[in-house]
Parts: sequence; C-alpha cells; structure tokens
Amino acid sequence: MASSVIAPTSTSFMYSKKGHSDFSSALPFSTQICKRAVSKKICCSVMAPQQSERKPSTTGPVLYLPLLTGVKTAMTMTEKIFARASEKSQLNPGDNVWVNVDILMTHDVCGPGSIGIFKREFGENAQVWDREKVVIIPDHYIFTSDERANRNVDILRDFCKEQNIKYFYDIKDLGNFKANPDYKGVCHVALAQEGHCRPGEVLLGTDSHTCTAGAFGQFATGIGNTDAGFVLGAGKLLLKVPPTLRFVMDGEMPNYLLAKDLILQIIGEITMAGATYKSMEFVGTTVESLSMEERMTLCNMVVEAGGKNGIIPADSTTYKYLEDKTSVGYEPVYSDKQARFLSEYRFDVSKLEPLVAKPHSPDNRALARECKDVKIDRVYIGSCTGGKTEDFLAAAKVFVASGKKVKVPTFLVPATQRVWMDIYSLPVPGSGGKTCSQIFEEAGCDTPASPSCGACLGGPKDTYARLNEPQVCVSTTNRNFPGRMGHKEGEIYLASPYTAAASALTGYVTDPREFLQ
Repeated sequence: MASSVIAPTSTSFMYSKKGHSDFSSALPFSTQICKRAVSKKICCSVMAPQQSERKPSTTGPVLYLPLLTGVKTAMTMTEKIFARASEKSQLNPGDNVWVNVDILMTHDVCGPGSIGIFKREFGENAQVWDREKVVIIPDHYIFTSDERANRNVDILRDFCKEQNIKYFYDIKDLGNFKANPDYKGVCHVALAQEGHCRPGEVLLGTDSHTCTAGAFGQFATGIGNTDAGFVLGAGKLLLKVPPTLRFVMDGEMPNYLLAKDLILQIIGEITMAGATYKSMEFVGTTVESLSMEERMTLCNMVVEAGGKNGIIPADSTTYKYLEDKTSVGYEPVYSDKQARFLSEYRFDVSKLEPLVAKPHSPDNRALARECKDVKIDRVYIGSCTGGKTEDFLAAAKVFVASGKKVKVPTFLVPATQRVWMDIYSLPVPGSGGKTCSQIFEEAGCDTPASPSCGACLGGPKDTYARLNEPQVCVSTTNRNFPGRMGHKEGEIYLASPYTAAASALTGYVTDPREFLQ
C-alpha cells in the first residue's frame, strides 16, 4: 500500500512572511512505496472489534526489520523539531533536552494557577520572557454567573494589563459576546484562526487538547500549571523526546465518514494507553486529502490514546490556510525516509464505517449501525473537536438530505466567534443557498449558543446544554468519562457531526448512511 513521500531533509524549507515557498518543486507531494526502519509494522483491520475486547482487534503478522546502522542522522518530524528547539544536531527518543518555546497558551481554568506559580518562583514584579509569545484565551467557564469562574477571567485580565501581553482575547460583556471584538472562544480553534499555529514550531498549552495544533506540522502538547509557570519566566522547558508511532491512512474517504471516525478507529485499535508518551504521526493519501479543520480533529484526540503529540506533515493545504493568518516566517520539517518509528499502522480508509465510542471511554469503539437500538435524550454539536465551521456544515448536510425535524433537543455551540458568523453567513452546498442557521432552525435545533467550550467538560451548573440529569447524549466532543459533561450518571456516545445529526433526526444512535446514501 502506498504511503506519503516525506520531503528530504537536505533541503531547507523557509517561508517568507507571505507564506510562499522558496522551494516550489516540493509541491505537490507524490506517492511511492517506501521502506522505513520500524520496530514493528501492523496491518490493521478496519472493522470494529468485539465489544468485550479492549486490545487491538487485529494486529496481523508483526514484522521486525533490522535497524539501518549506516544511517545516524535520520529523524522523525517530532525529533527534528525538538533538535531545532534545543539547538542540537541529533536527538533520539528518550533524550531529555531543554526546549525553547515558540508559543505558550493558557486559559481561564489553568491561567490563574500558572500565573500564581510564575509570581511565586520568579517574583511579584517579574516580567514574562516574551510578551508576544504568550497567548491567553478565556474560553472554558465564560457564560456563567459562577463568581469563581468570573474571577478567573478577572485574574487573566489584570495579569495581561500588568505584563502588556499582546495576545489576550478578552471578554467583558457576558450578556452579548458580539460586543466583545477581542473575544474568540475555544482556545485550540482560536489559536489556528489567529495565526498562532505554524509548521516546525513548539507550542505548549495548559490544556490536554493543545495537541490539536499538530495538524500544522508543529510540536504541540499540553502541560501543567507548574510547567507553564516556569515557561512564563524562562521561555523553555525540559522535555523528553518521545518515540513515534506512524499511522498510514490510504484510500478514498467515503462521503459518510469524517476525521472523527478515523481517530475513533485508531483509538479503538490501540486503546487509550496505546500511545502513552508517544508521538503519533499521520500520513497517507487520505490524510493529504483532509482539510485543515479535519486534520485538527485527527490530531485533537491523540491525547485520548495517551499520545504526547499528534503531527501531520505540512503541505499546500497548510500553506494555503496560513496565507492570510500569519506574517511570521516558518520552516517546516519532515521525517527522513529512513527515520525510525516504534510501530507503523496501516488503514484502508475506503473500507471504514461510521463509528461511535460508547460510554464510558473513548476507546470503547463500536459501529454506529450496531447501536441503532440505543435510545438517546439529546445531541450536542460543539467543542474543539466538533464545533468548527466544517463540523456544522457537515451536520447541516445531513439535515438537508433528510428534510426532517430533530426528535430530541439538539444543542449547537460554535467554537469561536468566527465559526458563529460562518453559521449565519455561509451557504450550505446543495441547500439552495440556505445557511447553517436557517437549516438548523427548520430542523428544530436550538439556536446556536455563544461560542465557548460549553458543556464539553461540564462546568458550572448554569452552563448551556450541561448534562444536569442522567441522560443519554450523542456528542461531537472528545471524552465520555462519567461526569464529563455534568451528571455522573450521564451516558455519552462520541460521534462525528454526521452521526450526531443523523441521531438527532431519529432519537436513536444512527448511522448517517441512512440519510447520506
């Protein structure tokens, strides 16, 4: 099966402020069969495992290849980014190095704690290492009357004023988010939309889903408050170089699948512990065909497999997305042809079916059609995983195809202000010019809410769409642990926007092929 060619490292890729390549012959990437040094190669089944199993459903024959002893400099993408950021010429998995940080992001939940540690360790009057490399985004507990939650945003505001932080996306009027031009919404989507995600860089954030930014060909991972407090003052962090798992995804993507199905397939295959402190590199013709927002979905949930980071090679899709978003030069990196991967997994995406993750674990994989008798109480479309513009366009596509009304309450929470505006302005293909908002209204959905993380992680009891009762919910979010969206007895089925919309129309977990074929 073919796999993506990785650009040779003997050529430097430097991008100008306009984002144009000085090495135009690198695009478009071709494909060919390549041999690489891997500890083991795994040909994966594309069908869901038996529900009682939590180990990979099929691994097939394991192939142990001899290491190429003549190659001493071959490195993976993640290893190269670490090497550049630590000013080393060569690194290997397991090495501990001081890594210079390009961007540090924090939000209203972890920001106050990180600030407190920074002041305690560096001094009350200390200055952050670089006011233009700190990005602070209120997004989690925003539209609530909870005094502690509101206080957290006040602490961020005071700190940013004191430190003259350039990128603080503030919100003051909670009654009308549109009255706050600086307010963005969900940090992981806002980071991309505001041009803070760039190939080859190191982005750290006080949120486990910071790995979303790996879609841009950069190293991005979540860190704790203590580490963030140190980075605020020093601009660097001691990190261990992770080994890399490679996921080769080839085949034409069926029109009833989305990237959410792909990552649920992978997590179900390797389990929630399968990538613990490992880099997950995604390549293949299917990955190359994905939009940036779909690539973000793929990288977003690597942490649900224990991954340290997810990463996708930058290409013309990446550069096009960044053209109007950043004036900062960047230099992509690519895995060497002979780079060493701990394992390689291969998937024929054309044979995949729509999936869900049943309660109460993201690796509790099942085919959507196998859950058709599961009655549900509500549907939630939103979050960093499933609240982007293309996620709402996908849901609207299902509603248009059905021409029916939803049978259960269907909550819509745009990730950012820009997504909210897209919902009200972009025409949905095949709808005769109707916008998502018009289609959602005709289908009987709730009015799109103020952009934020919303009920993805529960939040205060007055959080919009929070599970305050032990209900069954189909959600486009990323975690379905007990209590994740509020009530500890709630049951959450993780699904793609296609499957979520189809389920809203029937009141049961539903395979979207009922409406898309």
